[in-house]
Amino acid sequence: MGLLRTAARASVAANVVGNVQRRQHQRWAAEDAAAAAARPAPPAPPAPAAPAASTNDLLDQLTRLGQLRDTGVLSEAEFDSQKQRILAGT
Repeated sequence: MGLLRTAARASVAANVVGNVQRRQHQRWAAEDAAAAAARPAPPAPPAPAAPAASTNDLLDQLTRLGQLRDTGVLSEAEFDSQKQRILAGT
């Protein structure tokens, strides 16, 4: 009878330890989730700014575009659309 009693006590003790560990794990996971939710998200890195074309570059592009129009390579509509693209900076 002593052996059965010892085995029963060991079984109960193992169950108690397992239950305590499971509850601690759940509590710690909930605390970690709450801390992560309370922590502000890191700011997104700023988008790199497009390099601004200098005034001389814009004038050179427009001059070449005008020369292409004058020689007949570009139509007036193509010239206007490309001029708007250059002036918009895209």
